[in-house]
Amino acid sequence: MSLDYLALANAGVEKLHPYQPGKPVAELERELGISNSVKLASNENPLGLSPKARAAIERSLPELARYPDANGFALKSALAGKLGVNTDQLVLGNGSNELIDLVFHTFVAAQQQVVFSQYTFIVYAMATQAHGAQAVEIPAKDFGHDLDAMAAAITDQTKLVCITNPNNPTGTFLTKAELAAFLAKVPRQVLVILDEAYTEYVAEDERHPSIDWLAQYPNLIVSRTFSKAYGLAGLRVGYMVAHPELISVLNRVREPFNCNSLGLAAAEAALNDEAYLSEVVELNRREMARYETFFEQLGLRYVTSRGNFITLDLQRNAAPVYEALLREGVIVRPIAGYGLPTCLRISIGLEHENQRCMDALAKILA
Repeated sequence: MSLDYLALANAGVEKLHPYQPGKPVAELERELGISNSVKLASNENPLGLSPKARAAIERSLPELARYPDANGFALKSALAGKLGVNTDQLVLGNGSNELIDLVFHTFVAAQQQVVFSQYTFIVYAMATQAHGAQAVEIPAKDFGHDLDAMAAAITDQTKLVCITNPNNPTGTFLTKAELAAFLAKVPRQVLVILDEAYTEYVAEDERHPSIDWLAQYPNLIVSRTFSKAYGLAGLRVGYMVAHPELISVLNRVREPFNCNSLGLAAAEAALNDEAYLSEVVELNRREMARYETFFEQLGLRYVTSRGNFITLDLQRNAAPVYEALLREGVIVRPIAGYGLPTCLRISIGLEHENQRCMDALAKILA
């Protein structure tokens, strides 16, 4: 007699579905018997590791038999210097995804409310469900956050509000003024995660002073990652910046050694490789403009993006186009699971990868 393991699980798990990542190249090529595919599905950095990060990894290899620094002293010190904060305002994690879940695990109880936008990072909905909390999903405004409606939705039962800026998967962007006005409306006992996974791609004159806001809003948590612009997705390093007492509470729950030695060393080195980061941002800016021009020439609708991806709205079921692209050896991301069945999210790759995607799209849509 077999056990009903789902019945044994926590109540929120029953209706939960696993996160679906972008399709791996090896899987596609194995299934279709093709080669030389390109993956533009997971918002990864097409330039790969920075030279300084690679060198740091090589220097760290002899120490892999030892546990990593559980507190990440060197990386925290580098981040503190760059951001102008104290090290006790920082917590490190196995990607920012782990840290978002850590906030839920630490602060969100069953039946409490979590407010987030429609068409935003799916992990918020998943974490809310897993923790038995009540999701308050606010209809999107122009594919992004309706901050006025989100503020109006906060009640005495609200524990957490989640905002992604630039937004994933649509790339929409909230201005400094919009975010500042929203934060001023949020009660102090309601925590706000401001997920800035793609902030390095935003032009400096457009970025909001989120780190400076921490002094004014002790309920604010700024979340960032080394997986995108810094090219360390495979090493999984993220960080959050918040009030020291809030960070102290998170550290009571955080698992020990949640960042590995190679990730810590590579992140510290990448943080200081400004030439590499400038190259990454410039490539993204240039290739994003090419996609926009291409879509406009074909009369296709797209969402203006501040991230390292662009969302194409085919205004019809996008699944057949996604499947046709796979047969052409191009992997993009269908986002029907985000409530956008007519859309495909395309990560910005190298010039020849992007051209391959454009040529395939032109062929399929013709």
